[in-house]
Amino acid sequence: MGSSVSGSSSSLGETCQNDALVDVGLEDGGSLTKLAYYSTVQHKVAKVRSFDYSGKDTEQDHEPPYEISVQEEVTARLHFVKFENTYIEACLDFIKDHLVNTETKVIQATGGGAYKFKDLIEEKLQLKVDKEDVMTCLIKGCNFVLKNIPHEAFVYQKDSDPEFRFQTNHPNIFPYLLVNIGSGVSIVKWIGGSSIGGGTFWGLGALLTKTKKFDELLQLASRGQHTNVDMLVQDIYGGAHETLGLSGNLIASSFGKSATADQEFSKEDMAKSLLHMISNDIGQLACLYARLHCLDRVYFGGFFIRGHPVTMRTITYSINFFSKGEVQALFLRHEGYLGAIGAFLKGAEQDNPNQYSWGENYAGSSGLMSSSPELCPTQRARSGTFDLLEMDRLERPLVNLPLLLDPSSYVPDTVDLTDDALARKYWLTCFEEALDGVVKRAVASQPGSVDAAERAEKFRQKYWNKLQTLRHQPFAYGTLTVRSLLDTREHCLNEFNFPDPYSKVKQKDNGVALKCFQRVVSALDALDWEERQLALVKGLLAGNVFDWGAKAVSDVLESDPQFGFEEAKKKLQERPWLVDSYSKWLQRLKGPPHKCALIFADNSGVDVILGVFPFVRELLSRGTEVILACNSGPALNDVTYSESLIVAERIAAMDPVIHSALREERLLLVQTGSSSPCLDLSRLDKGLAVLVRERGADLVVIEGMGRAVHTNYHAALCCESLKLAVIKNSWLAERLGGQLFSVIFKYEVPAE
Repeated sequence: MGSSVSGSSSSLGETCQNDALVDVGLEDGGSLTKLAYYSTVQHKVAKVRSFDYSGKDTEQDHEPPYEISVQEEVTARLHFVKFENTYIEACLDFIKDHLVNTETKVIQATGGGAYKFKDLIEEKLQLKVDKEDVMTCLIKGCNFVLKNIPHEAFVYQKDSDPEFRFQTNHPNIFPYLLVNIGSGVSIVKWIGGSSIGGGTFWGLGALLTKTKKFDELLQLASRGQHTNVDMLVQDIYGGAHETLGLSGNLIASSFGKSATADQEFSKEDMAKSLLHMISNDIGQLACLYARLHCLDRVYFGGFFIRGHPVTMRTITYSINFFSKGEVQALFLRHEGYLGAIGAFLKGAEQDNPNQYSWGENYAGSSGLMSSSPELCPTQRARSGTFDLLEMDRLERPLVNLPLLLDPSSYVPDTVDLTDDALARKYWLTCFEEALDGVVKRAVASQPGSVDAAERAEKFRQKYWNKLQTLRHQPFAYGTLTVRSLLDTREHCLNEFNFPDPYSKVKQKDNGVALKCFQRVVSALDALDWEERQLALVKGLLAGNVFDWGAKAVSDVLESDPQFGFEEAKKKLQERPWLVDSYSKWLQRLKGPPHKCALIFADNSGVDVILGVFPFVRELLSRGTEVILACNSGPALNDVTYSESLIVAERIAAMDPVIHSALREERLLLVQTGSSSPCLDLSRLDKGLAVLVRERGADLVVIEGMGRAVHTNYHAALCCESLKLAVIKNSWLAERLGGQLFSVIFKYEVPAE
């Protein structure tokens, strides 16, 4: 995104952020200023590289299989911050002090404030204000969040626990209607609007209650009883109006009782009545426009809503009532930022930010607010003036796996912890209890660093705070899942410069496993065909035991250094397994070979080298091409793409089958685009998707608890699939009806 002036690099400290930038987007509504800016972030990455073995004996026992170096890398980050307009000078000081470099000549601004504060902005920042069309900016911003944040949109259901129901992103986000409720209401693509909106609520509310702060007005409304002020159908008819089908508790006249009642009304009741009046009006208007333009999805944005339950409940009720359930009201987690994001994207068009994929950085984003302010008063108080969202630019564009049966209904995660209170309580406690071990591992991974312990402590504090937020607000970052808990942990580790705490463990495990490869393969080759197929599957499963992310395993690996491949086989459940389609799989293998298999690998060391590669070798020998997909970046002890290249090169030097398959491109190694221990098949590297199409993949193998149980257990594909894992968590095993080290072997064939 243009050039950036780099700040000083931080060799040991936390992620170094160079807030020097070219593009700033500012949305100045009638009441709030939203700022979008771009910065470069310098952080450490662990790189692996083959040793140069020329003139050396490569088989020295003490020699690691490759070298690891830690390097600085610069990535792009988008930041979104909101300020109340009373703090406009503080906001401009913030931009001036942190953000403007010598090359910045123009600031993109949208909203009414782009006109109102134009002179102040130009004078303070010595920049030209480029006013962007507010409608265009809103649409650009909405498209951006819907494409890049998987759990951006939600429906509000008042009687559910929790009330937020997050929607899976549809691959095609169009058509939709966007209703932006700022000071007024804009219905976009600009087909109408209303002067009655957030500013009306604030202005009338201030006159009625003498309360000047927007959030305080919402607080008053949440404690009020509108029926004390509003006239209901039953107040007129003594009950429901049967002929018109109107229930007795419907509002017949907002503030209707205030004209006739000889009494004072409480501030709370008046604020509630006002909120209902405006929300109902907006809901009816939106519904009429949606019906007029044959649309069934309406997104509501703008800072009037700000996750406030009464507003969302009233708008949802209104839309349902007037559309008879045919139009769906959807709300956005980052509703207030749409204009600022759009203004930023307009300013950065020459760099085409839309060609990239972006991911929410959980470490730097404040989540959706709780509807129970007393649960988190400090966060609630702060949110009145300041709120944060951070998005990291991903190195490669992400797309759907072409083999998903129905991308629009695909949900990666098996259990929704937002819904399942028992599972939520267990997993949050599980992650809390694992924190000491993660901190210890992080410090041990950087023995030469003087401040590793200090940074690890900051990581502990940050992740612990995130877990506490999620206990009270499980919906803070969208649907809460085991995957999101793992990803948040990885984001927090990266934030404090622990890019790959398991790099040395993986290096050692890969070295040990490589030395056993030929022995394992020779033993397999000596078996008859049918025995070999079962031994290969057991090898895959035994390899999958070696997961440092599972406490039951890391305890064994730390206490018994001799625990190896054969010992892992003995740990496995005897057949019949907990889920056992092996006989069906064996029968399939007696038929014609698959054209091409896509295999998602899990752990380094024994898993990939002694489990996956012998299985790959067998498929290649049958005439099946293989695409082996590994993580782009590190997570736990999962094998990364760059590690897999070195491992494959070392195996090829020992094994002619792998050697010729790599040379003839019948075995292809690719990256997934992910740095997670889990797997989202709707956000995969575009290069992988292209290859899957070109090679006509007709078998998908997903290995490991994170990829095949926590995610994708119910994923429906349009080709054959094999999902296999060893359950290394006793609570989960019990929940699935098994015991520790139970086996999942799930072979599925799509219905004709």
